[in-house]
Amino acid sequence: MQNRYKHRNRRKYNLKVHIVLVTKYRKSLLNNGIDDFVKRAVGYIAEQNNWNIIAMETDKDHIHILLEYDTTERICDIISILKKQTTHYLWIRYRSCLSKHYWKKQIFWSDGYFACSIGEVSSAAIEKYIAEQG
Repeated sequence: MQNRYKHRNRRKYNLKVHIVLVTKYRKSLLNNGIDDFVKRAVGYIAEQNNWNIIAMETDKDHIHILLEYDTTERICDIISILKKQTTHYLWIRYRSCLSKHYWKKQIFWSDGYFACSIGEVSSAAIEKYIAEQG
């Protein structure tokens, strides 16, 4: 039980988020090596920001990321960094391919995202624990 939590500066935490990013206009671009490049880029960005990628996989038009992060981070900031930096790296590497799909601006991801915090126990277990306090 003790190893499940990170310890840092009087904090004990275990924060994980499931993130889904979708390509702009749901274009099926995560194939032919672009998928592997995106995964490597996300891994690199995570390493630079001290995030831990627990799991990650792509489908033709989206990526799922299970990421562990610190209490000082905000999920919206994590997603913003991931989107901006992966888009930048993709346009450096795959400009000729991407410019056929996105000819007005250098974009790759849709404006929205899915994010869901996850924990080690169910919501019902936490509700029961809180109800039993006092």
